[in-house]
Amino acid sequence: MLERIRALCPDGGLLVGVDLVKSSAILEPAYDDALHLTAAFNLNLLRHVNAVLDADFDVDDWRHVALFDRRRSRIEMHLEARRNVRVAWPEGERLFAAGERIHTENSYKFTPQAFTALLERAGFASVRHWSDSRGWFSVFGARA
Repeated sequence: MLERIRALCPDGGLLVGVDLVKSSAILEPAYDDALHLTAAFNLNLLRHVNAVLDADFDVDDWRHVALFDRRRSRIEMHLEARRNVRVAWPEGERLFAAGERIHTENSYKFTPQAFTALLERAGFASVRHWSDSRGWFSVFGARA
């Protein structure tokens, strides 16, 4: 994607905000918040699937799970079956076992060095970044 952006602005630049790697103790509660806003957003995917595919997911049969995969440097969001669940749609059906998960989203986290390298591999130059005082977020600027 970054290579395509660079190709579209050969004489320009890029300014992008990036979420930096933090401890699981900070990241996981941010994606599984006390108000359950992220859970509601994730569970809404099932409602959308129902509307688009005429499926019969019951949102109450599922729970939101957010985990930080340190090896892949990403938060993974999943929907986990609370019990054995059968879901049907006009062309078929599927049984989900209790505890089985549907992987719904990845939110990657970067170190400043890793994102700088990603920009440079995409052909950007003169990469600079600025971070907040805690080192949780960065803004990167780069020349195409």
